[in-house]
Amino acid sequence: MKILLTGSSGFVGSHFCGDENIKRIVVRDGTHCKHWGCDKYNVDTINGQTDWSSAFEDIDVVIHLAALAHSRTYTSDDYKQVNIDGALHLAKQAASVGVKRFVFVSSIGVHGSATFGTPVTTKSPLVPDNDYTRSKLAAELGLKKLSLETGLEVVIVRPTLVYGANAPGNFGALTKLVGKLRILPFGLATNQRDFVAVQNLVDLLKLCTIHPNATGHTFLASDLETVSIKKFTNAIGEGLDKKIVQLPVPVSLMKFIGKIIGKSEMIEQLYGDLQVDSSNIEDVLGWTPPLTMKKAMASLRNSSK
Repeated sequence: MKILLTGSSGFVGSHFCGDENIKRIVVRDGTHCKHWGCDKYNVDTINGQTDWSSAFEDIDVVIHLAALAHSRTYTSDDYKQVNIDGALHLAKQAASVGVKRFVFVSSIGVHGSATFGTPVTTKSPLVPDNDYTRSKLAAELGLKKLSLETGLEVVIVRPTLVYGANAPGNFGALTKLVGKLRILPFGLATNQRDFVAVQNLVDLLKLCTIHPNATGHTFLASDLETVSIKKFTNAIGEGLDKKIVQLPVPVSLMKFIGKIIGKSEMIEQLYGDLQVDSSNIEDVLGWTPPLTMKKAMASLRNSSK
């Protein structure tokens, strides 16, 4: 199996480095990829006009990770050009030269930013609530249509929040918080959230490139361990070899403070529910996460040394 990988310089993409099945990576600046033992395909950007004319030679599968992530610095048109037009153009060009399969990494956010007692499944309503997740859903729908038109095998993976050593975004911020503070206010938190270790997500994506039953399916990637923010930050602390004290601060008080200081969205992310039902992955692929959350968090200790 020979794979073309986009997004190789990103957090998830970097964890494919050294995989013998990665035949070629897409790069905008070759300086970051000297340690990759594979071909490099240089592009100026990924959009609806990207030149892919020689990218697919001897390629069986594309794993498409590259995208504009959720950020207030991007406009809806920015997301359209990269996340929608770029993904669909890449897939069309791949299909036109006989690439067999296209594995697309989407976002759990296409189902919204929270759940309320019932875990999300692949059949749950699609209610993206920002430009980023709307662009991911539009790309999904376009890829499914393209699959029907061309026969390209499309596999869609919607990860929950991805964590691991040196992860960016919310997890990176939480790791810094736990690293600096030994006392946290999550002692009364009982919310339910699902996460996925980067090692587990990469393992799943690799399986999606080869498993005969994967094509046409959508998978919600998680560790199969639903935890509260209290348990999650405790796990981060254990991974960093730091003992955490969780103060029993009422959730209502935290939400009130968040409102006063203009951080209501952040508080909701910390204390809200976002549960997923990933059972179809085991049913279809026979896959279970190779690492528990505890084992995955151990990588934090090594990276901090």
